[in-house]
Amino acid sequence: MRAKWALFIPFTVAIVAVALNTARAAGDDEDPRRPVTGERGQTAQTGQSIERRVKQYFAQNDSNKDGKLSRDEFPAPFRRAFDRIDADNDGQVTLEEDLAYRRSRASGAQRFRNRIPARQRPGTALRTKPTFENVSYGPHERNVLDFWKAESDKPTPVVVYIHGGGFRGGDKKGANQANIAKCLANGVSFAAINYRFRMTTTLDNIMLDIARAIQFLRHKSGQWNIDKSRFAAYGGSAGGGASLWLAVHDDLADPKSNDPVLRQSTRLTVAGHLNSQATYDCEKWTQIVGVPSSWTTEMGMTDDLDFYGVKSRDQVDSPKARKIRRKVDMLAFMDKGDPPLFLHNVGPKTEPQNKGRVIHHPRHAIYLKKQCDRLGIEAAIVLADTPPEKKADMLDFFFKHFKVKTKVKDKSQVS
Repeated sequence: MRAKWALFIPFTVAIVAVALNTARAAGDDEDPRRPVTGERGQTAQTGQSIERRVKQYFAQNDSNKDGKLSRDEFPAPFRRAFDRIDADNDGQVTLEEDLAYRRSRASGAQRFRNRIPARQRPGTALRTKPTFENVSYGPHERNVLDFWKAESDKPTPVVVYIHGGGFRGGDKKGANQANIAKCLANGVSFAAINYRFRMTTTLDNIMLDIARAIQFLRHKSGQWNIDKSRFAAYGGSAGGGASLWLAVHDDLADPKSNDPVLRQSTRLTVAGHLNSQATYDCEKWTQIVGVPSSWTTEMGMTDDLDFYGVKSRDQVDSPKARKIRRKVDMLAFMDKGDPPLFLHNVGPKTEPQNKGRVIHHPRHAIYLKKQCDRLGIEAAIVLADTPPEKKADMLDFFFKHFKVKTKVKDKSQVS
């Protein structure tokens, strides 16, 4: 009897394996929504079939049709791969990032990666629990932050992560674990913040939320061992624009305020602007990106209407909208006394064909670099065609301006 079972079991396993592979292959063809996570056998696919499936997947999941996928637009079972696909850590996955990730898997890079212990994989650092989690810094529900306290006998600098998501989505949970680990290993504390969305308030008020988070952290300096004089902020897309706003805006500290938080400074030592925008006076994007004035209508751009609290395109020049546009025009605030900027955008320099490409075009970073050079503001820029030997590392750039000697030299997770 034992001998018969010995022959029967391998035969049964083989049949089940064939059935599973057949079902998986059928599922790949029948369910284009299935993202890159969980795919296997990609080496047999051509580049054309990969691109076709990615485009089909994007079309089905891009609910706001902005040319990119937020974490919320990813099906819940596959969000664990979001940070690996989001190469520039801006809280949005572009078509180019998704294609690059699929192709790396198809080439066998993922199989090699799986043989590396988890602690050694770039971008897959084990999650470090915040020292303080969901701490309220203001009166609104989304005015919360997480804080990771670096071990040090002396007050530590702080790097603040501001998530992206078009000011309509995203979360502080998107903070890259590898960046948190590198900061803590080098004696630098880390914070990640949430803020209100544009469905509930205008963009100028969102910026004040973010400024208050910086002031709150300074208010906690004694309890959390923070050096008030060394603050950095960074983020992708909306988070990068908010970091730029903080960097170039005049100090919002009000020494006479009854609120002790508002007495603190909002100024930064250095800032990181990743795949982001040069200004939130979006009327200036026509000049910056080089698109016709009709692009907002032709490409379905309505984000700015929410920014300024108006209902239609003809209200963008109303007194109310003009007032808000002035408050969020970072270009108008820039002057020689502003802190150094790290600019990163490795997107294609081709002419934009949709609003997502206008919003995230590298010409925003290029324009900012020219303004910095003109005004005498230090700026490092990384573009798609930047030679490898000239690519600056964001956290190393921050540490240099913190005057922190780098002990752990892992690359920052922005590219």
